Amino acid sequence: MKNFKIKLAVFIGITLITFSANAQLDRSKMPEPGPEPTINLEKPTEFQLKNGINVMVVENNKLPRVSYQLSIDNKPYREGDKAGVASILSAMLGNGTTSISKNEFNDEVDFLGANISFGSSGGFGSGLVKYSDRIVELMADATINPLLIEEEFQKEKDKLLENLKTDEKSLDAVSGRVGGALSYGKDHVFGEYVTEETVNNVTFQDVLDLYKIRFAPNNADIVVVGDIDVKTVKKQMKKYFGVWEKVDLADMPAPELTANASGAQINFVDMPNATQSVITVTNNVDLKQSDEDYFAALMANNILGGGGEGYLFKNLREDKGYTYGAYSRLGASRYGVSRFTASAKVRNAVTDSAVVEFLKEIKRIKTEPVEALTLKNAKAKYVGNFVMALERPQTIANYALNIKRNKLPEDFYANYLDNINKVSIEDVQRVANKYFDLDNARVIVVGKGSDVLDNLEKVGLPINYYDAYANETDKPNYDLDVPEGVDVSTVINKYLGAVGGKSKIDATKSILVSYEGSAMGATIVSEEKRIDGKASQSISMNGNVMMAVVMTKDKVTMNKNPLPENMANDMQTLSGLFPELNILNSEKAKFTGVEAVDGKDAYKIEIPGEVITLTYFYDVESGLKVKEIQTTNMQGQTQSQETFLKDYQEFGGLKFPGVRSGTQMGQVIEFKLKEVKIDEGVSDADFD
Repeated sequence: MKNFKIKLAVFIGITLITFSANAQLDRSKMPEPGPEPTINLEKPTEFQLKNGINVMVVENNKLPRVSYQLSIDNKPYREGDKAGVASILSAMLGNGTTSISKNEFNDEVDFLGANISFGSSGGFGSGLVKYSDRIVELMADATINPLLIEEEFQKEKDKLLENLKTDEKSLDAVSGRVGGALSYGKDHVFGEYVTEETVNNVTFQDVLDLYKIRFAPNNADIVVVGDIDVKTVKKQMKKYFGVWEKVDLADMPAPELTANASGAQINFVDMPNATQSVITVTNNVDLKQSDEDYFAALMANNILGGGGEGYLFKNLREDKGYTYGAYSRLGASRYGVSRFTASAKVRNAVTDSAVVEFLKEIKRIKTEPVEALTLKNAKAKYVGNFVMALERPQTIANYALNIKRNKLPEDFYANYLDNINKVSIEDVQRVANKYFDLDNARVIVVGKGSDVLDNLEKVGLPINYYDAYANETDKPNYDLDVPEGVDVSTVINKYLGAVGGKSKIDATKSILVSYEGSAMGATIVSEEKRIDGKASQSISMNGNVMMAVVMTKDKVTMNKNPLPENMANDMQTLSGLFPELNILNSEKAKFTGVEAVDGKDAYKIEIPGEVITLTYFYDVESGLKVKEIQTTNMQGQTQSQETFLKDYQEFGGLKFPGVRSGTQMGQVIEFKLKEVKIDEGVSDADFD
């Protein structure tokens, strides 16, 4: 009882103190901001090995872990007609040594719970500090004595070629490639790109030669961060990396800044199957971290397009709803060779309007003084991010490395916040005019010309045309050369005749079709059930149903949840025995021309919808459907799924594709026909 009274008294006392303190607060006033954080960067301990390697050590005892970051300070290297060799080398490094096989190496790294990885100019290793000696030993061995064998070379070369094929239809990949090539020139180290031809030029000897001229201790730094003392690190470095011998390296020329375009212009790349456009406004800049303009330039870019509070984001996403996000980036390079870019991915229908708004917002920051509150908020955000980054010990080491390589003053980061806060409204406008060059900007647009060019021409800028590899081309010709007598009806009726004929289709009561494929080690089965006016599709992985869609005349459900009415209406085309029977009676379906599919001409039929648009391609010669595109537009995002159909097989008088293939999650998945049942295995209960 006594203890209870004491606890109660303590509780009442605490409550009264709390109440008293709260009573004195004036909640009508904003709290006073705390003092400006003081940046006190501990300088890493440095020492140098006899072979030239500079080692930086940052001790941090919060966790029993340590990391080793090897960074070789090579100048950018132009690969020329063997572009791709550095990528192949990067993939081959870190997979064993001349004394340890690939499997043994990877198994030991896993056993240690460590991480060891490499790129073409360095490597990284991390793990528990009690295993640090072995981690350094493995990392050094993989650096100095890498297991570079022809078998692995061929595997990585084939992977790179496959990735290039996947990127052929990627708007982002095309935009990045064309943007670099047009901005710098194809012969520039920052403008060259990898192609199937250049990869095929790469030999195993090229990889070995590149390793010899790029991997050397001469200009190397190793940053060590973690629960480890300098004495231990010195011992490890001398023992394992100290044996790495210097190499006579050729002095590479530093990259040079190329001129901007002569006059503002649109550079258009036609992607006929694109459902969105990628827009990039860009110009080259000469900006270094050591420049007086650097901090003002950071703030100007942050205000224009640094995030959700930027001019671009607020306009193109929040106000107009054109895109999921619009951002800008201002590069800074110690060579004074970089770019300003402002970009977004938008719907086809608003491509021209989005270009206009991009130019408007860039002009705005150049001509209108930024509001004081906007600048204040931008500084606060930047300061917050900077201070949070300092919580990572790796940041301190990287800052020290940055000071060394960019020839920055020793107090560069200690004075970072002060220099940010010194940026004035006038500074922002001045640097915006210096680095955001609208008069000579390239507006690179990658999209579907037949949908966007007519309106894009009204923007008022001259348009130059390029292919997906930055080669100049003529303006695309979209005058539809419609074969005489061909329309939606003739194309669809030819297809129905090719898959079995009207009488057979009319006599069919139900269809069950299943396909099987594999991805990421899992077996995937797609099953469709169809009767008149109804259809269902289920996707299962390793026997577990992941998705089930049921379509009837009344509603469409996914995993038994009703879909939005506008989406359900669009999906009605997919119901019934054959979607083509619905297309015949659709007022929305339109014949839009002839396009090549796998090298053969195909008629193109489009069924536009509010949310889902369907595009089908039918082989001109056989009449069979050879390709499907389903495009979904929701909440400012567009997703497009392509499926290729081939190797038709006959079952009970009807033909079905023996193979359906498409790209899912960045890889091509091929589904093969597993089972077909006609007039059996389907009942009304399947659509409840």
